[in-house]
Amino acid sequence: MKLDGGLILVVDDEKRVRDSVRVILEDEGFSVLEAQDGETAFTRIAMESPDVVLLDIWMPGIDGLDVLKVIKEQDESLPVVIMSGHGNIESAVKATKLGAYDFLEKPLSIDRLTLVLRNALNQRNLLEENRALRDAQETGRDHIGGTSPAIRDILEHVEVVAPTNASILITGENGTGKELLAKEIHAKSRRRTGPFAAVNCAAIPETLIESELFGHERGAFTGATSRKMGRFDLAHNGTLFLDEVGDMNVATQAKILRVLEEKAFQRVGGNRDIVIDVRIIAATNRDLEEMIREGTFREDLYFRLNVFPFYLPPLRERRDDIPSLLEKFLRDYSLLYGKKGIVFSPAALEALRGYYWPGNVRELRNVVERLVILAREDTIDLDLIPLSIKETEPPEAPQVLHDDLPDYRKAKERFEREFLSSWLAKNDWNITKTSEQVGLERSNLHRKIKQLGLINPEKGSRV
Repeated sequence: MKLDGGLILVVDDEKRVRDSVRVILEDEGFSVLEAQDGETAFTRIAMESPDVVLLDIWMPGIDGLDVLKVIKEQDESLPVVIMSGHGNIESAVKATKLGAYDFLEKPLSIDRLTLVLRNALNQRNLLEENRALRDAQETGRDHIGGTSPAIRDILEHVEVVAPTNASILITGENGTGKELLAKEIHAKSRRRTGPFAAVNCAAIPETLIESELFGHERGAFTGATSRKMGRFDLAHNGTLFLDEVGDMNVATQAKILRVLEEKAFQRVGGNRDIVIDVRIIAATNRDLEEMIREGTFREDLYFRLNVFPFYLPPLRERRDDIPSLLEKFLRDYSLLYGKKGIVFSPAALEALRGYYWPGNVRELRNVVERLVILAREDTIDLDLIPLSIKETEPPEAPQVLHDDLPDYRKAKERFEREFLSSWLAKNDWNITKTSEQVGLERSNLHRKIKQLGLINPEKGSRV
């Protein structure tokens, strides 16, 4: 049976009561935890993060009202429903003043119990939505920058697709702003008051990726001392951003496909289905269609993710955006570091505008931040601009004879070979330095070197 209710912690010193309440709640679709006293309840709350606490008022040791007081001090938003077989007006009033959501008398009415718990869950969700709205207003939100035709076209499509629940696949080089675009889509969607959870599939070891995505139960593996919520849990009623989805192993791809098809998942070490409502936005800098041909990416998952595709072009293909991005980042970092009124000198601005920006918008933003930090006067002059920017010439595009046009794949391969050869030679085949400058992960650069058959002339080898 799929349990789509919240997680309820039942705190009562009588096992008979806990067992009967468990049966009732599980039949109504809730998941249930138990605690026989206040100390155990505190541990359960810290380790399991229940959605609502159903708390008996009369218990040995720490009584229910004292437990309630501690719970509300630690997490004011956690709803606590008090129950008692010795109900009286005085206890109910005291519990309400301490922050109890409601007060139920034993023997419990099933209809009344389930109604109160569902209302408590709704209240908690509303509080979380309001908190998300306040956070968004207080911290502000960054936007995709630029006024080029390519960016205008992307933003027009965002307005159309954002209000839907369609899965989205964003492609583009590292540093082009794929996560920023995902956040833009989320902010304009009907899920904007819900969570935006992101996971970088390339940054997590294969042995941990499933636990990161789906969470795990206590004892699922060595070191799993408590239940952990995964990114799918955290993204419920919101958006999950799977960055660098092309670096996900095939086994995990199959599990992601199952979640998209069934709208449910199981935690690692668990055996119950957890129903979720999550929108997926995926992103990659890799050629997934090529990976499908190689057998390293599932075609069925690709079609599930690629319902609505976005391509973010590199900065060198939308150079009209560079001036507005420079102004935006200069303004942002001037405010951040308390250096209002800083401007670029004409020579510095010309150098920045003319640079190739192989690391795309991310590199541009980082350079502007560094320049603002270094600036001692109101003007950032040419002497502060790094030599790598002032002296670097963009690699020449490969020459193509019109009477012998290659197909797209060959042209792309030719450009990549000449582009990477130029950067590797410039950096004396320093892989780390080259990967940073061209905006490729080290592993991806190694793979490209092998794929293109590039040779280090000094060593006579590919690496």
